[in-house]
Amino acid sequence: MKTSPSSLLRLCIAAALIAAGTACSEPSNTSAAATPVPAASATAAPAPKPVAARDTASSLGERITAEIGDAACDEASQCRTLPVGAKPCGGPAGFLPWSTRRSNGELLARLAAEQAAEERKQNEKGGMMSNCMMEQDPGATCSAGKCVLMQRSLGGSDAR
Repeated sequence: MKTSPSSLLRLCIAAALIAAGTACSEPSNTSAAATPVPAASATAAPAPKPVAARDTASSLGERITAEIGDAACDEASQCRTLPVGAKPCGGPAGFLPWSTRRSNGELLARLAAEQAAEERKQNEKGGMMSNCMMEQDPGATCSAGKCVLMQRSLGGSDAR
């Protein structure tokens, strides 16, 4: 069976669109800070990230996770969200819950800013793409003595 160039092009574009949609899906509320997964391009896979850049972003993510710790709380007013990572089209890749009782907010903000800057560099170098949908801050609340992200309703607004 012969494949025409236009059929092959359509197949590559469809694969890229599917990869872009799945690679930039909303992060899970239970996961630690994660770096975005690169989407496949229509012509070739992006070059692998340099090891040093990948290590820097990973170590910053580990430091953020360590500073958040168990996110222990006594009441919802102690819970905050931290924007982490950087989507290729702008804005954070996701949010993590943290507790003012447990963590230093200034240190977390500085670490998250460094991580976002590093990921923006990686996104530019790797030619990353995303769905360009802005991640909305879900807010955080205290549940069972731990700060957690609030669940969103089907309409996209926060559940209260």
